[in-house]
Amino acid sequence: MTSDISTGSSTGPTDNLRAAIDRIIPRDSDPGAIDLGTENYVRAQLAGDARGHAEAIAAGLAGLEQAATSRFDAGFASLTEAQRDDLLAGVSDEGWFAVLAELVAEGFYADPGNGGNRDAASWSMIGYGHRLPDGPDGPTAGRPPLAQRLGRAQDSYDVIVVGAGAAGGIMAKVLAEAGLRVLVLERGPHIGYETDGRRDHLRNQRLAQYGHNTGPDIDHNPRVFVDAQGIERVVRPHEAGYQNNAAAVGSGTVVYGAQAWRFLPDDFRMASLYGVPAGSSLTDWPIGYDELAPFYEQAEWEIGVAGQSDDNPHKGGRARDYPMPPVWQHRTAALLKEGAAGLGFRTLVPPLAINTVSRDGRPACIECGSCIGFACPSDGKNGTQNTVLPSAIATGNCELVAHAMVEQVDTDASGKVTGVTFIDDSEGRRVRRTVRAKAVVLSAGAIESARLLLLSRSPLHPDGLGNAHDQVGRHLQGHYYASAWGEFDEEVYDPRGPGVTVATVDFNHGNPGVIGGGMLADDFIMLPAIFWKTARPAGVPRWGLGAKEFMRHGYRHITAVKGPVHEIPNPESRVQLDPRVRDGFGLAVARLSGVAHEETVRTTRFMNERAADWLRAAGARRTWSHDPVARLSAGQHQAGTCRMGTDPETSVTDKWGRVWGHDNLFVSDGSLHPTNGGFNPVLTIMALAFRNSAHIASQLSAG
Repeated sequence: MTSDISTGSSTGPTDNLRAAIDRIIPRDSDPGAIDLGTENYVRAQLAGDARGHAEAIAAGLAGLEQAATSRFDAGFASLTEAQRDDLLAGVSDEGWFAVLAELVAEGFYADPGNGGNRDAASWSMIGYGHRLPDGPDGPTAGRPPLAQRLGRAQDSYDVIVVGAGAAGGIMAKVLAEAGLRVLVLERGPHIGYETDGRRDHLRNQRLAQYGHNTGPDIDHNPRVFVDAQGIERVVRPHEAGYQNNAAAVGSGTVVYGAQAWRFLPDDFRMASLYGVPAGSSLTDWPIGYDELAPFYEQAEWEIGVAGQSDDNPHKGGRARDYPMPPVWQHRTAALLKEGAAGLGFRTLVPPLAINTVSRDGRPACIECGSCIGFACPSDGKNGTQNTVLPSAIATGNCELVAHAMVEQVDTDASGKVTGVTFIDDSEGRRVRRTVRAKAVVLSAGAIESARLLLLSRSPLHPDGLGNAHDQVGRHLQGHYYASAWGEFDEEVYDPRGPGVTVATVDFNHGNPGVIGGGMLADDFIMLPAIFWKTARPAGVPRWGLGAKEFMRHGYRHITAVKGPVHEIPNPESRVQLDPRVRDGFGLAVARLSGVAHEETVRTTRFMNERAADWLRAAGARRTWSHDPVARLSAGQHQAGTCRMGTDPETSVTDKWGRVWGHDNLFVSDGSLHPTNGGFNPVLTIMALAFRNSAHIASQLSAG
């Protein structure tokens, strides 16, 4: 028999794909995959995103047919359930079947809009609650809010800010309020809960299985990734190795989980505390905690952070309480707090840039079940798109252009920065424009800011701006995540989001034989599709009643403890320009290479053990984790490629983010971080932006 498995057309009497899907998630007391229409999802994927697997799956199904005929003298689809299960058990370790089983699980556990989870019945089975005001798929796409209008750039400004994310939005506000004329250029679109279409559980910033819900566009924006074995491949924005940062007005702050941690004082002096491990580029920051503390406070109050002000074991000094009370405690909090007490370490409620009360005309969080990775349904998640950027535009001094791709930073014959050249695609047609400015600030993220400096070549700067000592793009880092899973006898799942309720910072430093450490916390509410892909321990099958029972029981009884590890930078982890591959604008794409330092891997292993200890002390009857491996680390916490310092030979900028050798070119994003802390870095990015923008404003006003 031959068949087209993407359409279901067949020259034989049976449909083996349907018969296999029926047993991968079978019906029992709850509906199975066939009942929920998962077959339609699988066929659509095999004709679309997963078409590269269609031939192998067809061959595998043909092999099942031969085995069925040989053993039972009947076609596979005609066999009893027990006979089909027997044959599938024989191929369960084969690659084609692993792909097919994963496709079935995706369709069955993802949002109904993907076509394989009719009436969200699998969510009812496992107990997941989406808690969205307009249904499990969220809203249909609408028009962008008028407050986030598109701009039309003029010819000259005081300051051009490239990137409208965590730092760029703050730069725009402070500079515009100082009376300076500001142009913000953002390559991504305006997005929001009402504008980005349905809540797709397979295409978002948390699980970009087949795409994502921000820019950059999947097509025409490749990168080249070189893996730990030196094998290079071209990757698209949603694929492994790309290290994607959200591109949008607000950037990652539209879709982030909004953990708003201050770094600890010791995080700024890692080299002084621990020495410099061989092969690393570990260094101290050119500033300390005390210098940044007032700007941490400014970020907490102007952006809006909810946190635990009383009995907070965070070791950095605090002059003022958080502006909002902390997020609510969930079921896991009581268990984990009791377990921590038994082990003798302290806990606190993690600070989040989320409204726990109405603030600045926007309501509080509605506790939905899909916070991280998506725009907020209540607009109670605080990013630059709904705080500082509207304030900047309201001054009348700030113009914002979305869909604007900057090609290069321009310089004159003497090497002085004069502005930028960008491609304006804001009205659906590409127009190349050159705009002049007294100063330029790059806030495009650690990979793209470094790439833009490297692209900005001239006779005086043949290797790019700020790169006289080959430092631009080096020391690329992000965050390894320590994690462990624990299964409890009682239910630990709470449908009220966002989900992060309890954390400890006691392992960030002071661990014998370990350089640094990290923060540990419970996790955000995990989408069922992500839970399936990441939570299964060894020994749980990927198909059949056993796999179904794991999801039905495990989703409510399993929780994770995880957190970012303070990475040790490696100078060979870097961003370069690829000599061959170009993007849709004809620009050389970023080439990413290198692996994390061995001390980072070792620290992650240590922190995995601490996470498992905590879960066991809290009552978990079994725990598991995944052993870390050496790989490139960047992702959405990317940092380090334009590190600030005191020596132009080992850094790219001074302590104000000013690029060495250029008095009017600045960088303001995570690329400034010499080290990236053992915390989510966004509040530090914001604090530096408040600090450095005030300095730039005073310099330009004085000039």
